[in-house]
Amino acid sequence: MASFRRLLPLCSSLRGTRFSFSGVYERFGANVCGYSKFTSSVHTVSKFEEKIKRAEADASEDNDDIDNIRREFDAAKRSFLEIPEALKAMPKTNPEGIYVNRGLRLDLIQVYGFDYDFTLAHYSANLQSLIYDLAKEHMVKEFKYPEVCMSFKYDPSFPIRGLYYDREHGCLLKLDFFGSIEEEGCFYGRHQLSEEEIVEIYGTRHIGRDQARRLVGLMDFFCFSEACLIADMVQYFVDAKLEFDACYIYEDVNNAIQHVHQSGLMHRGILSDPHRYLVKNGQLLRFLRMLKEKGKKLFLLTNSPYYFVDGGMQFMLEDSTGNSGSWKELFDVVIAKANKPGFYTSEHPFRCYDTEKDTLAFTKVDTFLKNKIYYHGSLKSFLQITKWKGPEVIYFGDHLFSDLRGPSKAGWRTAAIIHELEDEIRIQNEDRYRFEQAKFHILQELLGRLHAVIPSSKRSEAYKLLMGELNEERQKARSMMKRMFNTSFGATFLTDKGQESAFAYHIHQYADVYTSKPENFLFFSPETWLHAPCDIKIMPHHVKIPSSLFKTSRCSSMP
Repeated sequence: MASFRRLLPLCSSLRGTRFSFSGVYERFGANVCGYSKFTSSVHTVSKFEEKIKRAEADASEDNDDIDNIRREFDAAKRSFLEIPEALKAMPKTNPEGIYVNRGLRLDLIQVYGFDYDFTLAHYSANLQSLIYDLAKEHMVKEFKYPEVCMSFKYDPSFPIRGLYYDREHGCLLKLDFFGSIEEEGCFYGRHQLSEEEIVEIYGTRHIGRDQARRLVGLMDFFCFSEACLIADMVQYFVDAKLEFDACYIYEDVNNAIQHVHQSGLMHRGILSDPHRYLVKNGQLLRFLRMLKEKGKKLFLLTNSPYYFVDGGMQFMLEDSTGNSGSWKELFDVVIAKANKPGFYTSEHPFRCYDTEKDTLAFTKVDTFLKNKIYYHGSLKSFLQITKWKGPEVIYFGDHLFSDLRGPSKAGWRTAAIIHELEDEIRIQNEDRYRFEQAKFHILQELLGRLHAVIPSSKRSEAYKLLMGELNEERQKARSMMKRMFNTSFGATFLTDKGQESAFAYHIHQYADVYTSKPENFLFFSPETWLHAPCDIKIMPHHVKIPSSLFKTSRCSSMP
């Protein structure tokens, strides 16, 4: 650098000197070549000087960018001390609303079909403990699991709907809309895996097509007890330092859960104490009667046996129906033990069920009679007998795969019943949640700008310090939002970053509309046109809190 500085006076004098190249050539002849080499070296020195100046200017600009983002971050932190009035004034989302993925004209719907469990029937939180206890007892007595497993208790704070179980690695996963594992959404037993542990197992957080084949989705109303029991069993084997195959754990838990359902253990348990497990629902009766008064056709299509449905419906509606008749009079067709999802693809015949003798008739079913109960059957036979066309039928169900995928492919309109929706919307409506969401978006925005303006080769200590502080504050906001829903997996519909989950993707794929319970349709006339929102959001019930709500207070607090 010192030799370079000594050349600077020479450079200045040369810049002020004028040459006549023709005269020089005549006087010095071949010496012109020497002059050319000299001027070339001077030009090289000038370019090097310019590079140094540019580098110094770039470094100054980088420091200015970091300082600007630092000032904005400090101003944002001051604005985080209180909730902006503009945020408080934002409209609230209706927890009992109907949310539209694909436009639906109710005036064109002539037939309303319903599943029973978790659709018409509302259950209390006690049901999951019942299923869990019956399943673990079956595993101990029939599958010879250790007696200590009988001490396990269902933990309602652990599972959510829409998780996936990896039958090879034994992990419970929460995936986002694009099939990537959420950063804090992977559990091995009850141990939450770090991002490094996730990468060590899967190579990346994104689940590829081959890896997806070994995943099983936990989507129905059994999924809460099933996910909890799987995690508890895996944790037992890990703590006991016993070798085990993760696939066997899933098969045993799933078989035990299916046994609880198919053997009638769960049904008898619920009916033995309906006040503990079932929720009475007069609004449901109002909704069904309103449909009948409007001339709509109604059918019930469930996998549960008739005696269980009958006992449950009588209990739920007894305070509303009085002596005005049986719940069966509300339905044009009642089908039990339908064996969904096989119902939608099989060609099984219908059998008429004798409710008094508990027997199936042998005569062919070629018409459906009111106040009669039918078992088994298939979609093909159902459509042949009723002559109901696909687009005029809407079917309500809670299980995205067993209830809604088949009807959706058959051309029926579909309505997903997701009971968790009400609680999640109420949380999203709270100022404290929206406050944390807005904070998260601001910090995400600042982090993105910091990454964009500072190349990786020029990241100074000031950059690293600011990056660390921004990441720490963002993590705090994300953790706060997650804990408001579920301490282990967060929200059902959202990831911790506010993106849609894989469960939300399946709702978007198979449900034309979704809501928390069927009777929410009471708020709408049967002639209503339900439109999908015009703005580009994957799930229409989500409210995106813009960071601009803080900008006024941020700007006013900046020096």
